[in-house]
Amino acid sequence: MAREHGEGEAHRKLAEAELAVYPPDYYRKPCVYEEDRRYAVLVIDMLNDFVTGSLKCERAIPMVPNIRELLDAARSSGVPVMYLNDSHRPTDFELNRWSPHAMRGTPGAEVIPELKPRAADHVVPKTTYSGFYATDLDDILRSLHGKQGANTLILTGLHTDCCVRHTAADAFFRGYEVVVAEDGVQAFSEPQHRVGLQYVQYWYLADVLPIKTVIKRL
Repeated sequence: MAREHGEGEAHRKLAEAELAVYPPDYYRKPCVYEEDRRYAVLVIDMLNDFVTGSLKCERAIPMVPNIRELLDAARSSGVPVMYLNDSHRPTDFELNRWSPHAMRGTPGAEVIPELKPRAADHVVPKTTYSGFYATDLDDILRSLHGKQGANTLILTGLHTDCCVRHTAADAFFRGYEVVVAEDGVQAFSEPQHRVGLQYVQYWYLADVLPIKTVIKRL
């Protein structure tokens, strides 16, 4: 149920078209904390079920080395790393929309082996799209950097137009600026991915940058 995405002639035509839903002239890059950036890296739903399992997105596989490179650089620079992981119970409302995936305690709910969390990383289970909804993510972020708190979140993972987008929204509502790692997020189809990137740039104080550029800013 509700698994088929990014297929068919309509999706192909959209992917080939110049897809600009939101006018780039109205984008506004992060600017509030320019003099005092305190980063945290968020890895969203890079789980077995999302990459190769019941809700697989094969488009995610090529970006795994990119995310790993970012995580290595972040840890080396003392930037905190957070994993926001679906961890569903049978009663979760989201499962009325999607077939069962990332069920709590199953292998499908585990982070893919290539990106396993380290001992110092933070793992935040979630039961719906946003990493902030009904979790302690905000409290953890505000406890970082010597209790000064993170103020700029680097988002990676799945999906650009769903969990990444909704986490970016909740970040904005709570006063965080956002950088989306362009080659560290993906979606079921190219149109969904591209519109997802445009959406966060248009509505939030968000930038979209390649991972190598992000690493230079850590």
